[in-house]
Amino acid sequence: MNSQNNLSQPKQIILGVQFLFVAFGATVLVPLLVGINPSIALFSAGVGTLLFHLVTKGMVPVFLGSSFAFIAPITAATEKFGWSGTLSGIVAVGVVYAVVSALVKWRGVGFIRKFFPAVVVGPVIMVIGLSLASVGVGMAKTNWIISSVSLLSAIAAVIYFKGIIRLIPIFIGIVVGYLLALAMGKVDFTPIAEAAWFQLPEFTLPTFSWEAILYMIPVAIAPLIEHVGDVYAISAVAEKDFVKNPGLHRTMLGDGLATGIAGMLGSVPNTTYSEVTGAIELTKVTNPKILRISAITAIIFSLVGKISGFLKSIPTEVLGGIMLLLFGMIASVGIKTLIETKADFHKTRNMVIVSIILSIGIGGASIDFGNFSLAGIGLASVVGVILNLILPGKPKQIRL
Repeated sequence: MNSQNNLSQPKQIILGVQFLFVAFGATVLVPLLVGINPSIALFSAGVGTLLFHLVTKGMVPVFLGSSFAFIAPITAATEKFGWSGTLSGIVAVGVVYAVVSALVKWRGVGFIRKFFPAVVVGPVIMVIGLSLASVGVGMAKTNWIISSVSLLSAIAAVIYFKGIIRLIPIFIGIVVGYLLALAMGKVDFTPIAEAAWFQLPEFTLPTFSWEAILYMIPVAIAPLIEHVGDVYAISAVAEKDFVKNPGLHRTMLGDGLATGIAGMLGSVPNTTYSEVTGAIELTKVTNPKILRISAITAIIFSLVGKISGFLKSIPTEVLGGIMLLLFGMIASVGIKTLIETKADFHKTRNMVIVSIILSIGIGGASIDFGNFSLAGIGLASVVGVILNLILPGKPKQIRL
């Protein structure tokens, strides 16, 4: 591991750019799906990652990118409260991370196991993926040939290839689908032609909205658990206990500050990327400095207008093909959570909790009080937590 410190500067830069490309497809995909300029997501991911490294004393090799967990709630919240109002909800999510960080420092990680066991977290993650399935189909059906080729390319990358290619299925799928769309005359080059070479990201300031804040906060449950799992994963890969040093409370605070800053700038929430952890495991490069180079590269890319123009030119059907795989995989992670933690479905309480979360989340249930609305994933999460606390019988806890 120490030999990584002796790498030449050019090699470190190459590795940093390589890690960015592992995260690139997913990072720019979220803003494209929620309808904002992807350059701001690259900028906030870079800034957020650097802030994370500052909070964690530069010890943890992590890159923060756009969170898929918030696609559905951001889309719904934007329709209800506008984009600037939704941003205040994203800032509030960052505050929730900070509060939970303080609780982790005070009480340890045990309280997370108590409030968010597998029978709550698993189905919430499933709802996140399944609630978006119709969006993916809607985008894909605009041209099934192109979307199918994009989908199959991503599947081939993750199933049949090895090395870095296997870690960037989204990127591969978009590139192959884009080339086919180009050959079929389906690409509009106007966004590229109109974009300047140097161009600042489109910053948007949040406007305070209690309704948007209360709407977005419950959605933070699943990403919080995901964060804990990712920290344990990167600890295992780097063979260092980051949960103890610099501490889970610091990593969670860093993640929260990155998300809060993203909301202040006009971007989507950030989260730790397991794809990058996979790349670190593959390359055995665990030097956090390399990830800081990735962050700086993301900021540089965000300032190149032509890159943003290219991303805007990606046809809907190309993205739709990728979505068919991605949203299903998110739901599969929820199923995997239940399986790996051996959630006991012989217990009626567990079946009730999972059933209600799925019904409320996928069914689109909503509770409205004036301008306040709690719906979908957020409502399902809150109901799941409450049921877990009030129903008799010891819950099956998620292993963290």
